[in-house]
Amino acid sequence: MSTARFSVVEATVASVHAALASGETTCVDVVRACLDRIEAFDRTGPALRAILTVNPRALQTAAEMDRLRARGAPLPPLHGIPLVLKDNFDTADLPTTGGAVTLADAIPPRDAFVVSRLREAGAIVIGKANQTELALNGSSVSSLGGQTLNPYDLTRTPGGSSGGTGAAIAASYAVLGTGSDTGQSIRSPASACALVGVRPTRGLVSRRGVMPFSPTQDEVGPITRTVEDAARMLDVMAGYDPEDAATALGVGRAPASYRAALGPDALHGAHLGLLESFVGTADVHQPVNAVVRDAVARMEALGATVVPVEIPGLDRLTRDLSLMRLELAAAFDAYLASLGERAPVPTLAQFVARGEFHPSLRADLEAALQVVGGPATPEHAHMCRRRDALRDAVQQALDAQALDGIVYPHQRRLAVPVGEEQVDRNGVLSNSTGYPAVVFPAGFAAPTATAPIGVPVGMEVLGPAWSEGRLLAFAYAFEQGVLPRRTPLSTPPMAHR
Repeated sequence: MSTARFSVVEATVASVHAALASGETTCVDVVRACLDRIEAFDRTGPALRAILTVNPRALQTAAEMDRLRARGAPLPPLHGIPLVLKDNFDTADLPTTGGAVTLADAIPPRDAFVVSRLREAGAIVIGKANQTELALNGSSVSSLGGQTLNPYDLTRTPGGSSGGTGAAIAASYAVLGTGSDTGQSIRSPASACALVGVRPTRGLVSRRGVMPFSPTQDEVGPITRTVEDAARMLDVMAGYDPEDAATALGVGRAPASYRAALGPDALHGAHLGLLESFVGTADVHQPVNAVVRDAVARMEALGATVVPVEIPGLDRLTRDLSLMRLELAAAFDAYLASLGERAPVPTLAQFVARGEFHPSLRADLEAALQVVGGPATPEHAHMCRRRDALRDAVQQALDAQALDGIVYPHQRRLAVPVGEEQVDRNGVLSNSTGYPAVVFPAGFAAPTATAPIGVPVGMEVLGPAWSEGRLLAFAYAFEQGVLPRRTPLSTPPMAHR
């Protein structure tokens, strides 16, 4: 085990950098401590099953970072910070599997765009995280990694599909994590694991080199324990990529620094709308509703005005609004083609024919294979028009009451027990408008026998395009004023040898 005095439990970029600067720890000791936690908790102890691959060169990279510091060289913004990647982000030195047995040995020819940026910023990839296989639903189960567990309640899922990253960051396997979000796959594990998750505006962050599901809906972003660390990651991840045409929309849109916009008084004078139709009314929703009511009261105590808001026709506008089934086969086939001879199969059809996928995916995969024409069909064009109509309705609701953002629980009910599919998620406003959303810890439901400190509940705040800085500032003010995060008891601090 690590001999370092510095504890990585709940560590942040700032706390790691302060400990490095003072000589309290080294990059090697920080990485070793994270690897020790993976060894102790991921296949033994609570057996979270959050990690698919550990980077065998992580300690070597950390030693290089220590030598760089010793030379007094200028240090990049994420110098020496342990990072977990969802295993649908391409890495040229590690397999990128999407959780699939079929892709277990697939090593892409180069890093994803954002992986390159994070490494250039000094982050150390210590592992690749489990996920729902091919990111097809919200359970975080895969043929390669099995079922990831929620560290706050080992009988429940950690949300998904980026649940491996969520569980890993909640359990302090690393400081920073990445997720992808086609439906709500960054925000769901953030909500279920008391984390911060950012789904950015379409075009702010490149998706090149991230295994696709629906190119129209896919986004990638940070999953962290604190808002400040999410802002630090977004500062690095945002940027133009000529290989992702959507990023042309984001040129000149990002501020010089998202972190610079954070302040404890950001909620003072904020005008927010609580979307009442996204708050459940059944008995099963009451544990979440209690946390939401308390969170709204705390926002108001911090200076915000929170008013009820409705979006006329929202149920009609959002019902069955998804391009995922129509785009999966074409997008996945194109991704396999990008692997060249490294691809174990050439098409989604042959992936399915091998039959190695988790059985829970069969219906989704077979539905995708039934699509003829995909993005070129009238149905696809109709869905795109519906997306435009929803975006117009959301913008009108923001404008009508001069709202700075719309808030609601990301999930109307708690993270579900293992074996069930998560229902009552509220991800559609962001994934079908392209508008940004930030999920942050709102509080915890009452403790139970299996959840000794309660199950986390996440609040989502959505704003107009390119409003990430303001949304992060609201989440930061709430975080600083309320201190809602708690450390899971299933993965406690470890004694140093």
